[in-house]
Amino acid sequence: MKQQFRTLDQFIIEKQADFPCATGGLSRLLRDIGIAAKVVNREINRAGLAGVFGETGTVNIQGECQQRLDVYANEQFITALKRGGECCAIVSEEDEELIAIDPGILGNARYIVAIDPLDGSSNIDVNVGIGTIFSIYRRVSTGGMVRPEDVLQKGNQQVAAGYIIYGSSTMLVYTTGNGVNGFTLDPSLGEFCLSHPDMMIPDHGRIYSVNEGNYIRFPEGVRRYIRYCQEEDLLTGRPYSSRYIGSMVADFHRNLIKGGIFIYPATTAAPNGKLRLIYECNPMAMIVEQAGGAASDGQTRILDLEVRELHQRSAIFIGSKSMVEKALEMMEVYSDVYQS
Repeated sequence: MKQQFRTLDQFIIEKQADFPCATGGLSRLLRDIGIAAKVVNREINRAGLAGVFGETGTVNIQGECQQRLDVYANEQFITALKRGGECCAIVSEEDEELIAIDPGILGNARYIVAIDPLDGSSNIDVNVGIGTIFSIYRRVSTGGMVRPEDVLQKGNQQVAAGYIIYGSSTMLVYTTGNGVNGFTLDPSLGEFCLSHPDMMIPDHGRIYSVNEGNYIRFPEGVRRYIRYCQEEDLLTGRPYSSRYIGSMVADFHRNLIKGGIFIYPATTAAPNGKLRLIYECNPMAMIVEQAGGAASDGQTRILDLEVRELHQRSAIFIGSKSMVEKALEMMEVYSDVYQS
């Protein structure tokens, strides 16, 4: 039977109707993100012609060289969220401080958005898949400007999470805690249309994604797992294929559809891990768990980690459940071994 055609806006409205007490604020916020994604997608697609490739000559709070499109994407999402009226604060990878929005202007805005406006931006100049990652929390304090407890919430308190991947086609994938759905942008309509309903990650895959150039700096458990992936075993379908794009969104999206594991572990050079907890690890962890997968920092479930600061870093093991469990098993067995 032919799948019923539904746009992102139609789908959001339908889902809102499932909750009689819903005020519509979260629905409007998700639509605001979708609108900003269309604007960013347009600019990415014309970047070479418009001369917006390359670095700005500045660095962000992470110590990373900012690309011109990093800055553009950040501005577009912040503008859309401010104008939408549902967001009271924004945490962005590109800004050192919390962006608090005056409640006097927006009234009853109840949501905090944490966002990586352009993940994998080092790949922009070579036309490789990049993306946006976002996380949404509900404010817990009342009255006045937002407080630290509003922002530094555990990942298990997220009310929604998602990502946009700008590639051969542009997709928006999101969850509100009731499954995962994917929408592909139809350029002829200018609309995100439901293309991947009820997404589930295979329990097992044959792809592992890790930057093996850092192998010598990895914990012994990660090195043992990589060797395990490379060993031949017909019963388990090994050796697995190594696929690493260098854009978390792109690697994650492929593994979500085909099955696999993405690993960005702590290293001797980055003992706390490198990816950001609030706006990279937590949203992806919520998505993968809703799709039947798993996410851990190597010891603790990602969504249960304490959040102490805006740009806190974390290691991550994320993907097909059985693959993550095998990696964590090796992390535990070799936890006291630091050199092979």
